[in-house]
Amino acid sequence: MVKWTDPNRLLWPCALLVPLSPFIGAALVATVGPGLFWATGMLLVVVVLPLVDVIAGTDDRNPPDSMMRELERDRWYRWCTYLYLPLQYGAVVFACWAWTHAPMGTPERIGLALSVGVVSGIGINAAHELGHKRTAHERAFAVIALGPSFYGHFYIEHNHGHHLHVATPQDAASSRYGESFWTFLPRSIVGGARGAWNHEAARLRRRGHGPMHRGNRVLVSLVPSVVLVVVVVALFGPAVLPWLALQAALAVVFLESANYLEHYGLLRERRPDGTWVKVAPRHSWNSNHRFSNVFLYHLQRHSDHHANPLRRYQTLRSMPDAPQLPAGYAAMVLLAWVPPLWRRIMDPRLLDHYDGRIELVNTGST
Repeated sequence: MVKWTDPNRLLWPCALLVPLSPFIGAALVATVGPGLFWATGMLLVVVVLPLVDVIAGTDDRNPPDSMMRELERDRWYRWCTYLYLPLQYGAVVFACWAWTHAPMGTPERIGLALSVGVVSGIGINAAHELGHKRTAHERAFAVIALGPSFYGHFYIEHNHGHHLHVATPQDAASSRYGESFWTFLPRSIVGGARGAWNHEAARLRRRGHGPMHRGNRVLVSLVPSVVLVVVVVALFGPAVLPWLALQAALAVVFLESANYLEHYGLLRERRPDGTWVKVAPRHSWNSNHRFSNVFLYHLQRHSDHHANPLRRYQTLRSMPDAPQLPAGYAAMVLLAWVPPLWRRIMDPRLLDHYDGRIELVNTGST
């Protein structure tokens, strides 16, 4: 009997091209010349990756049950995520040097901020993968990965809020039918921060502490961000701060764009007692586009992630009964930024998923 091997095993390190993109862009500027290459990270994700997805197509192959345990234990996959962190911080520090020392104008600086925003945005995704694990060091790595985006509270709200309330009107990170991304964005940002703080305040209250206790994980999650700011300002001066803020804002936009498309309009059904049914594959949008899955550590196999949040990315399965996006996340994020196009493409798919029964769609009503 031939042993099953992961067809993407040697592709997973491709995700590390993202934090390497500022360095690649600088090398291209030095050799080719045009300043556009400072935006290499952005071009990689919004131009190259969607094109490669079209060429490579989809991949719905799943590992056999007999291989799950071995795959989970294989440390190759863990290092593919662990290595993202030093490369991510290296990219941010390099960008701070370039913003203050390299010969570039404002458009080039914005291009570099776009690239670093992509690096930090996908860094949030790496944090998402690590933050779901039981090991203390991986959870610590998740907090560190969230430092450049100044979004450390994400792993608290995501684990203790989003996974509990997903696909219900109570979840700030589940977008509603007809809701544009630009309306969803502030609602999700504010709701996520509020949810994380309330969760920590309640947890500490049960232990007899106030919310400003040193054990508040929202406050602890700020430490990597503060250390990063202190270091880069000490090295390069306060001129880096606007650019550091811009890349962090862009990273949050990329994260919330993914949140927006993952559950758009989907609604869990209510039981007779008013509680919500258990999360099922039909409550998450999925995509089997191969290369965007590689770059996002199988985030697009989102239904299995909600069913098995502790499962490592290499063992996540494609779910045949989950609603499917027409493209990978890289392309769908761009579509989400143009609400009329988004609704033209996604609303019919959503209604087809519910057999045209609009009353089953999440419109935000309770």
